Amino acid sequence: MDVGILGGTGPAGKALAARLASIGMSVSIGSRSAERGEEIAAQLREKWGARVPDLHGASNEVACGADLVVVATPWDGAPQTVAGLAHRLDGKVVVSMANALFKVGDDIEAVVPARGSLCVAVQGAAPLALVSGAFHHLPARGLANLEQSLDADVLVCSDHAAATKATIELVDRIPGCRGIDAGTLSAAAAIEAFTAVLIGVNIRSRSHASIRLTGLRTEGL
Repeated sequence: MDVGILGGTGPAGKALAARLASIGMSVSIGSRSAERGEEIAAQLREKWGARVPDLHGASNEVACGADLVVVATPWDGAPQTVAGLAHRLDGKVVVSMANALFKVGDDIEAVVPARGSLCVAVQGAAPLALVSGAFHHLPARGLANLEQSLDADVLVCSDHAAATKATIELVDRIPGCRGIDAGTLSAAAAIEAFTAVLIGVNIRSRSHASIRLTGLRTEGL
């Protein structure tokens, strides 16, 4: 599987790109300009060398040609970006990882988008894509540090069984991560909003903690 990351030049996008490339996946870091995407890819290749053997830059449109596409653009531009590329995303699994957050004083607050969640807005922008939501609760700094092992559950929601399956399989390939079926896109609003709580905890504790679900029965499901 090869992965294209739309808006992959930001902290979350390039962190996920490096992590996926480090486990042998072919990853395209997309940007509005291919040159910017390649600039960030070159920085990551210089930093991590042979650990990211198949990481390169591309335009967002070219990144849409991947088997699976991740939307990592700033939250307020995600639906518009996807709408402009919708014709390239028909039938593809598209993973929305952005969180609608806003800093108010020293606090991080969740913003409720017009469609209720960014995942739902992304699905509306590309109605023929198979949209899922995932990776919301993985701190970018921890994800980006390939010297640091991960220990996290990743909640996955989608209205499409194929997208849920493909996204969980992608998550499960990342050492230390476990994909959890969190239901339909109706769960996305709560999943996205909880990120504000987690960021607040990490700020106060000076940590890069993620989440783990305990007592979960997965065998035979």
